[in-house]
Amino acid sequence: MTNLKTIISPDRIANGAAAAALGASLIRETIKARGAAHIIVATGASQFEMLNALVEEKNIAWDRVTAFHLDEYVGLPITHPASFRAYLWERFHRRLPLPLRALHYISGEGDPAKECERVGALIKQHPIDVCFAGVGENAHLAFNDPPADFTTKQPYLVVNLDEACRRQQFGEGWFPSLDAVPSQAISMSIQQILASRTIIITAPDQRKAAAVRDSLEGAVTNKVPSSILQRHADTHVFLDPASASLLARR
Repeated sequence: MTNLKTIISPDRIANGAAAAALGASLIRETIKARGAAHIIVATGASQFEMLNALVEEKNIAWDRVTAFHLDEYVGLPITHPASFRAYLWERFHRRLPLPLRALHYISGEGDPAKECERVGALIKQHPIDVCFAGVGENAHLAFNDPPADFTTKQPYLVVNLDEACRRQQFGEGWFPSLDAVPSQAISMSIQQILASRTIIITAPDQRKAAAVRDSLEGAVTNKVPSSILQRHADTHVFLDPASASLLARR
């Protein structure tokens, strides 16, 4: 039986605000209880409203928060419009009222295997309290496209991006052509994501409806990577009416 908690908001803005409010509450509680909090921050079009609301949340001691980056393209410079490092700086990091204790960005510009080792060693020192993430049109979790690796314990992996994933990135306007979308990325692994105490998924829009249905109500299978969330103890999935439209249980 799934442990997923599904919250449907009236629109994208409310969806992002609700996800941010829960995440902010958990961050505050964790800092109060432990003196610090460790989080994972996602990127992509699905996170626009959530991040916009999160940076506006009050009374968060961001200087006690260490953040980790979910994924980044291999070979893409930070100056590229699709760089997730640039995305996080513009939409999250620079907008915070206090500087983070640390945000460990992923760089895809050097040796990707060595970068996986570097950020992997760092995240092993910081058990994650809250993971903010999304669901891809192909149901990927981070850049773990189907068939995803459900078993590896390595925190970060070099992964190949399938055509559906690359088409999504082109369709969202990040690249001028499909051919311009990189074929590889550094991604946080499924097991590292599942190690988070709480996972907050924000997945609005009709184009995510089939992936949301398959992930929440279908069988757990690596052909639907986000279906593994059914086995996590505390995952909250924030949807809008469009992304929830194919669910049998609403």
